[in-house]
Amino acid sequence: MGKITGFLEIDRQDRKNAPAGDRVRHFREFVIPMDHKQVSQQGARCMDCGIPFCHQGCPVNNIIPDWNDLVYKDDWRGALDVLHSTNNFPEFTGRICPAPCEEACTLNIDDNPVTIKTIECTIVDTGWENGWVVPVTTERKTGKRVAVVGSGPAGLASAQQLARAGHDVTVYEKNDKPGGLLRYGIPDFKMEKHLIDRRVAQMEAEGVTFQTGVHIGVNDTAEGLLEKFDAVVMAGGSEHGRDLPVPGRNLEGIEFAMDFLPQQNRRVGGESLGGVEEITATGKNVVVIGGGDTGSDCIGTSFRQGAISVTQYEIMPMPPEHPDKGTTWPLWPRRMRTSSSQNEGAKRDWCVSTTKFSGNDGKVTTLHVTRLDEKLRDIPGSEFTVQADLVLLAMGFVHPVHEGMIESLGVELDGRGNVKANTDDYQTSIPKLFAAGDMRRGQSLVVWAIREGRQCARAVDEFLMGESVLPR
Repeated sequence: MGKITGFLEIDRQDRKNAPAGDRVRHFREFVIPMDHKQVSQQGARCMDCGIPFCHQGCPVNNIIPDWNDLVYKDDWRGALDVLHSTNNFPEFTGRICPAPCEEACTLNIDDNPVTIKTIECTIVDTGWENGWVVPVTTERKTGKRVAVVGSGPAGLASAQQLARAGHDVTVYEKNDKPGGLLRYGIPDFKMEKHLIDRRVAQMEAEGVTFQTGVHIGVNDTAEGLLEKFDAVVMAGGSEHGRDLPVPGRNLEGIEFAMDFLPQQNRRVGGESLGGVEEITATGKNVVVIGGGDTGSDCIGTSFRQGAISVTQYEIMPMPPEHPDKGTTWPLWPRRMRTSSSQNEGAKRDWCVSTTKFSGNDGKVTTLHVTRLDEKLRDIPGSEFTVQADLVLLAMGFVHPVHEGMIESLGVELDGRGNVKANTDDYQTSIPKLFAAGDMRRGQSLVVWAIREGRQCARAVDEFLMGESVLPR
């Protein structure tokens, strides 16, 4: 514990955002970093609790009090080593993780948690700036070959850990560049993609081979992988979006969020759209259906493309501004959260259900909605209409896409349509075949994907070698 009275003497401070009027003009990151002195002071606020509840909140088991103390003592290199001991990619989580660790912080009982996410991001950014993040290679080669299908956070974490254990690892990615939904689902204004590129370069130097433009189950067989490799890890994303089957759904201008967002990422990255019909919000009244992170990303992207207006509807009731900490802490509470994108001028409404779409000449023009009570029942006489030139469906994802690899293998699924595997050995119903991340657990956070990728790597290593020194 760096400063015993730090939490009493130092107020919470966090990173600021560039003004909305400036940041909506581009797709670059806009969070303003804090200097090292400020971050060190924030590290001094850590209470070094007897029971560090931040550990309970962090899926990758970050050793948070330790690197808070090291940051306070200005030992940034030591803090980076501790951070990397549990998290392969802290620059990803330091930007896009919702920080359940901060919700679990003891200081959050009165809404003033340690700025854990900012400290984490500053540590790893400092590491990259000083050249401390280098390839970790091993002379011990096992001769075992492992294929990882999918290069999102679960696939990348699994591949890196397995390569460091001495296995020959090949990652297969259906898109033109590695990164999965990190690259094609997260807007650049939340995380610029050069961050992925430098990690991929590090992994290649560690011996990982990337095969892009290879869609297993479509233009290459999944069965062939099982024949060629000693183990195969399925680490694709949960990409089957939840639909809205109401009258008028077939009108032009009603799109899934994950058909809309990747297009802009490809534009920013200089990639081709692949011949698909272009979807843009330019000059349109946009309605986003769904109140989660994907919906928020649609809002920020729409404003940057030049939308006239953006309205977001959520079917659930409006959360409370201040949850009852006595009944929620240290768990993730249901409370009102406003993202940077929502702060850019979006209109938000809750307890709203879409009953149908209508339009002219085959194109959507109007949303027909009704209000719901807190038990999600229609309120008679509450119907109203909303002008909409583009409707983006961002209501979550039900399971991974089954067509292709999953169907061809005939792997067993769980009741929700995800690939069935437990968190002890991550093995599927097919020998040598493992599953991790969204493909196994369903739509989740990047930090959960990294955790599962790491744990799956240990399970694969144990399967191949009979034992493992990799951490879970």
